[in-house]
Amino acid sequence: MNTTTAVALAIFIVTYILLFAIEKARPYIALASAFIFVIIGTAHLLDYSYSPLEALAEVDWNVLMMIAGTMGTVEFFVESGMPRRMSDIIISKAGSVKWMIVIMSLFAGIISAFVDNVATVLMIAPVALAICKNLDISPVPTIICISISSNLQGAATLVGDTTSILLSKSAGLDFMDFFFFKGRPGMFWVTEAGAIASALIIIFMFRKESRKIAPSDKFPVEDKVPTVLLILTILSLIAVSFIPYKDAAAPGQFYKPDWTNGALCMLFLIIGIVRGCIKRRSAAPLIKARNGLDLYTLLLLAGLFIVIGGVKRAGIIDLIGQGIFDLCGGTTRSALFVTFTVIVWMSVLISAFIDNIPYVATMLPVVRSLAAGFALSADPAVSGNSATLLYFGLLVGATLGGNLTPMGASANITGIGILRREGYTVKPLQFMKYSVPFTLTAVVVGYALLWIIWV
Repeated sequence: MNTTTAVALAIFIVTYILLFAIEKARPYIALASAFIFVIIGTAHLLDYSYSPLEALAEVDWNVLMMIAGTMGTVEFFVESGMPRRMSDIIISKAGSVKWMIVIMSLFAGIISAFVDNVATVLMIAPVALAICKNLDISPVPTIICISISSNLQGAATLVGDTTSILLSKSAGLDFMDFFFFKGRPGMFWVTEAGAIASALIIIFMFRKESRKIAPSDKFPVEDKVPTVLLILTILSLIAVSFIPYKDAAAPGQFYKPDWTNGALCMLFLIIGIVRGCIKRRSAAPLIKARNGLDLYTLLLLAGLFIVIGGVKRAGIIDLIGQGIFDLCGGTTRSALFVTFTVIVWMSVLISAFIDNIPYVATMLPVVRSLAAGFALSADPAVSGNSATLLYFGLLVGATLGGNLTPMGASANITGIGILRREGYTVKPLQFMKYSVPFTLTAVVVGYALLWIIWV
């Protein structure tokens, strides 16, 4: 390890220690760390280059636009009273606090299979908050379960999470390939098996929450347009998933820009703002949408994107890839098993501390390189399926592994941000009380099934 890599790694470790230790200052810590990486790279204090423009290019603006657009639309959705109406319906069906939490988690998971998991948390959390307020209970366990369930199910389809979108661009997969690929079950079925197993964990963790909840009158909703805009956002994201990105498009085929999903979310927010301003003849809807933006979450994610970009440029990711190659040298079936195992569980560990979106973006070239080596194997099962196994293994480890800690996934950061705005502080150990058993169960199931299906 050279000096550049060692210093970058030290800065990165200190950054994440501070992120865990000082919850209220997380955006400022991330931005300060990003600033340090840019200063070092711009001044060439170490053997790497990282200019301000290059740092801005590392930020996934599509993700930030998706979050910002959905936040604003959800603000109108909450104002319409629809979350309250939905909470009354769920309460009438749940029967007890335990089943309310299970139902909300499964409901979030189902939605998240077709909508980015951050957007899902933003949509479902207001419903959960309304339920908990009605029942006079803490919303912390429910929001945590919604966040980790959303993050899990985000790997089920191409549109479920940004990590799935990134993988589909790299591997050339379309929407249906997540259901069946090369005549075999795809990520959807692997993820659903993990979801069922982890749902049993939620039931066990909340087995003592047997308090009965009585149904109440359903809250009236007069303005249903915000709900329509939210539904149109979901349907639009699903529809554009069938259009390939540039990297996956055939020669001459129409492709969509990288910022498509974010632009759609912003479009429906703008429609909601314009419609509201015309209806009320005031700028109040614009102010409300602005107030609905959680700058804490947006700045934290932006800072983390830049930090990970600095780590990548300093050679840490390359070092990881070379380490995997050296450890698992060879193209035999046993070497593939070791490589697959390392990718899955290394991804679980690393994505517990690095947001899984920039992590997957940086690891995809590493996996592509490893898969190219196995493609030369004399074993047909290895040469024909190694790429799919390693790509899906990365998705399982990174997406599900991000659930281990509150900083490991954008959905977790968003969920904790919502709780913070409601006056609840979530400590890392409190989050991990629910996330660790949930995550390990889902990862073990996905890990085993992928090997059984593809080798």
